Amino acid sequence: MQSGRLSDSGPAEPGPRLRSLCGADQAAWASSLSEAEAEAGCFALAVAAVLPAGGSGERMGVPTPKQFCPILERPLISYTLQALERVCWIKDIVVAVTGENMEAMKGIIQRYQHKRISLVEAGVTRHRSIFNGLKALAEDQPNSRLSKPEVVIIHDAVRPFVEEDVLFQVVTAAKEYGCSDHDLEFGTECLHLALKYCHIKAKLVEGSPDLWKVTYKRDLYAAESIIKERISQQICVVMDTKEDEEHVGHRLEEMLKNELNHMKKVTSGKDLQQILLEQCYSFVCVNVMTSDFEETHKLLNMLEESNLSILYPVVVISVHFLDYKSVPFGQTMENLMPIREFAKEVKKRNILLYGLLIYYPQDEQKLKESLRQGATIIAALIKERNSGLTGQLLIA
Repeated sequence: MQSGRLSDSGPAEPGPRLRSLCGADQAAWASSLSEAEAEAGCFALAVAAVLPAGGSGERMGVPTPKQFCPILERPLISYTLQALERVCWIKDIVVAVTGENMEAMKGIIQRYQHKRISLVEAGVTRHRSIFNGLKALAEDQPNSRLSKPEVVIIHDAVRPFVEEDVLFQVVTAAKEYGCSDHDLEFGTECLHLALKYCHIKAKLVEGSPDLWKVTYKRDLYAAESIIKERISQQICVVMDTKEDEEHVGHRLEEMLKNELNHMKKVTSGKDLQQILLEQCYSFVCVNVMTSDFEETHKLLNMLEESNLSILYPVVVISVHFLDYKSVPFGQTMENLMPIREFAKEVKKRNILLYGLLIYYPQDEQKLKESLRQGATIIAALIKERNSGLTGQLLIA
């Protein structure tokens, strides 16, 4: 990842000239960011990003370029774009893709509702792709909605886990520091090019452990595991049992606290709306009546309206309890079979629906065991997000 400032003078090969940050320039630019703006994470100056995404991914060993390989059925580059879009002070994101992948990239932007994205055609090399991105950001380009930034961040399209604080450090370093030439020994070839063609000194900013590049097929599996872990960290339990505070669902909730982290409980539609805004992707919906899908229906309708599942698959586990002394087992199973049709319908919108039936015996020890087993099943479904089990009614 590198950054620099676009100058007013004409470009030399291979791209627009980057001005050195020295003396008065350095002091003036550093002062453009106030302490309040730093704390808020928003810059007073214009920042843009260029993503070279024209590679063929030969080392991956698959026909699809690695930036378009799916992770949880979503292209890798979409995750990288999302990471940059979260940063409010990056005004424009320019992606350089080959002509043959241009329509596919447009489809990704539209499907996942990415914002502030512009496309340019990639060059025959990575550096030429960066050059094309920088040209698009330069002044006086015809038919361009882009404005000329003061800082441009160059970021690999296949590094999806970049965090805002690292980006912040990169831009701040571009404003505040020069460096000695020995830093180049630990950087990338682009730092050498910046020194050679742009006559500036480059500053190496140490990244976080998560700032790694997807290069080989095994990296795709590792990235998928990280994403699953991240989106499984917050779980929302939906349970409207105000009229029955002794309901067995409360005991399941206590068991879940031992299995899951960052669990939130929701008892009203207003609370759920707030949870959706916070983008929770895992829901456990406790239905008070054994064969009643009312709470699950409400939740599914709200999820569909929110478009939350555009970016990640949303897991919904519809929990039901069986008091075998009052309701025959066969009748209970028959009443719960509609979950299969519900699951087929909502899966089209990237919502994974599972059913869980928990025995409600009178024996205290057996009840504890059933609840413990149910909590374990729920934790596994949330973590694995196994689409092959959607529509299944699991029994604890």
